[in-house]
Amino acid sequence: MRKLLVIAVLIVSSVCVKAQSPWTKGAFETRQYRNVFVEMGYTPEQVEAKLKEVFYDVFEGPNKVYFEVEDSLGYVSDIKNHDARTEGMSYGMMIAVQMDRKDIFDRLWRWSRKYMQHQDGPSKGYFAWSCKIDGTRNSQGAASDGELYFITSLIFASNRWGDNTGINYKAEAQKILNCTMPRGEGRDEMFLIDPTTHLITFTPSGFGKGFTDPSYHIPAFYEVWAKWADDGRSELWIDCAAKSREFLHKAINPQTGLNPDMCSYDGQVMPGFGGRRNPSANFRYDSWRVPMNIALDYEWSCADRQWQSQYGETIQNFFYSQGVNDFVDQYRIDGTLPEENEILQAGGFRKLRHSIGLVATLAAVSVTCSHEKSREFVDALWNAKHVPFDDGYFDAYYDGLLRLFAFMHLSGHYQIIFPK
Repeated sequence: MRKLLVIAVLIVSSVCVKAQSPWTKGAFETRQYRNVFVEMGYTPEQVEAKLKEVFYDVFEGPNKVYFEVEDSLGYVSDIKNHDARTEGMSYGMMIAVQMDRKDIFDRLWRWSRKYMQHQDGPSKGYFAWSCKIDGTRNSQGAASDGELYFITSLIFASNRWGDNTGINYKAEAQKILNCTMPRGEGRDEMFLIDPTTHLITFTPSGFGKGFTDPSYHIPAFYEVWAKWADDGRSELWIDCAAKSREFLHKAINPQTGLNPDMCSYDGQVMPGFGGRRNPSANFRYDSWRVPMNIALDYEWSCADRQWQSQYGETIQNFFYSQGVNDFVDQYRIDGTLPEENEILQAGGFRKLRHSIGLVATLAAVSVTCSHEKSREFVDALWNAKHVPFDDGYFDAYYDGLLRLFAFMHLSGHYQIIFPK
């Protein structure tokens, strides 16, 4: 009996050690992915069932955010804001290509192309960032993260399904890329990538092209473009990846791991107006994505692994100090709570919450960590219930998508799709 007990202890210990041993090479090189849930003791059957459950919640369940219309179209809706956004549409496409759901991918792309993408004029190739669910545009302007995901997911679709199955995915990705490059037409140029810093813009035009959003920085996506976009700009995209990693070092507070919602290209927060503090200097909704984005770059490229491992533990240490089950979803980047007028409202509510979207991304960054605390963040995600808060607030869209992305990361299902 004692011998069996010792064996059991050794097995559990070996699982714990493995879970705290991040890899030193990325999937571009190894084509391998960790299943952190299994490493931490969940069975492969449990993990697959849970992933299917979370996918069902987003795309098929009673609180789904994906809807099919007409014969061949579909959209993802930010339910609480009654619209479809390039963020959600491109996220949906990335999830669909990862999960080998060509039917969903093609429907989302057709809707995006029909209603969102500008086919001519100064904004040709770019996408209107928000539309009503009937396709009417709420805004003509683009938000650069949408294009970032559209391009990458289209390249993956080309790699996975080829370009002769009804949509020439590679050509569509190249069209967007070509339209985001300087055209020399003597007009106010629109830039997805700032030509001086090689960093992604907040918006390609107007005031927004003068600064960036840390959550738009996913260096490994540029490496995908460099390998398979076939647009003649591989060296540029490799440089963009390097510049993006350098930027994140500057934008993230080294003591807390928190980053501002928006900032200048040098990583500095932007001043407020009229003597007021700029609330975009705070860690809030967009900022939640940064831990997960850094986890993705670590998993795929591992080009900045030492800093990324330190970052993962720093941000988990901060939120651990706030209580794994108690931290809120908005802070100043020094770790103090925002004033009432700094809190960004959502769905008609202005309130700090323990949001499952942030629970998800803090769990995802565990792939970079060696400390034991990461297990608690992973377990917190596994056990979290995506249900309405007591006051009725419920975000099926943003919380739901980030939750699904995190389960994909931690189960080894968010992968580089190589050409067949």
